[in-house]
Parts: sequence; structure tokens; C-alpha cells
Amino acid sequence: MLDALRVADRLVDIRRRIAEAGGHGVRIVGVTKTLGAESWLLAKSLGIDAVGENYAQELATKAAEVPPAQRPPVHFIGHLQTNKVRLIADVVDVWQSVDRLSLISEIVKRQPGRAVAMLIQVNTTGEDGKFGCTPGEVAGLVAAAQGEGCDVLGVMTMGPSDQDEQRTRTAFALLRGIADELGLRERSMGMSGDLEVAIEEGATMVRIGSALFGDRP
Repeated sequence: MLDALRVADRLVDIRRRIAEAGGHGVRIVGVTKTLGAESWLLAKSLGIDAVGENYAQELATKAAEVPPAQRPPVHFIGHLQTNKVRLIADVVDVWQSVDRLSLISEIVKRQPGRAVAMLIQVNTTGEDGKFGCTPGEVAGLVAAAQGEGCDVLGVMTMGPSDQDEQRTRTAFALLRGIADELGLRERSMGMSGDLEVAIEEGATMVRIGSALFGDRP
């Protein structure tokens, strides 16, 4: 069971860290993977900007337990198989991990009549184990998504697995450059361990899990 007072205190600390790093208007996506449905309710009550989920089935299970009026905005932030889109299409407000044409087409198919909001996930570190399109593929995916009527809010990335500060900074600076070049306003980058670097490099949205909700069960 989550301790609401501890989470509230951590949220204050995260907002302090953002401010001290020079962030203004940066939105917090609380990463609620492996936590129960109460995490959504708590996030909404504390005014956390959105929750982020990594797994389609887990997201669908929580959605069945939390009525729409009681949910915060829901972002999907994990790698998504095309055949799982149908499970969560009615719940997701922003798709943050879009990295291929087939996924764009499936999301549009499953959200007919809706303004589909998404970010393009970019592999800015070049690591084989990381999901995301290459930097050179971003413009084409943005154009394709916009051609389907999607609202491409911006781009998303993850820092390097070794958490090296200079490589992290380079990856985040690359994402900011891509966003600027394409005229996209949102840059989703930075997690609990590299929050300050992300803010300094222009993050508009950070995805925070353990620093907000504590260690996973």
C-alpha cells in the first residue's frame, strides 16, 4: 500500500529539484508500473500531471478498476507490440513510445474519431538494447503521423544504460535539437537518476518512478 504522505513529500522534493535545475513548467509523469490502481488515484489527488504505464495488460487491468472520471491523464511509455494496442486504446491519452509506421497505423485504427496525441521515441544513444527509431527516421515518422491526422506533440528518449553523465547529456541534447529542428514543443526525457541533466538540456516532461513512489515491490 502506498504511503500518501511520503509520496506527497517526494513530489515536493522532485519539484524542488526541477526548479533548482532551472526548469519552468516541466510536467511530471509518475511512472506507476507494478503498482496497484491506487497509484492512479493518489497521483490524481496530488496533482501529478499524468501517470505513465509500461505494460499494456497491466494498464488495462488498472483501467478496469478506476472509473474514467477518477483517472489522471494516462501516458503509455513502454515498448508496445502492435497487437496490444486494442487492449488500451480507450484509455491512453498520450502515446509516448511511438517508433514505427505500423504502430502509428494501428493506433489511428483503434482510436477512430479521436485526436491521437503522441510522441516519437528516438534512440539517441545508439544502444542496440534500446527501443526507438533512429534520429534520421524521426522526420519521416512525424510526417506520416501528421498525415494520419495525429497530433505529434514532440519526442521522447531514454538516457544511456550506464548513466554516464556526459553521454546522458549528449543524448538529451540530441533530442532537443531534433525537436527544435522539427518545430515540436515536447521533449520527454529524464527519470529519477538523471532528472537534473534532462532539465538542463531542455526537458519539458520527466518520467519519475522510484523517486516519487519509492522502490518497487
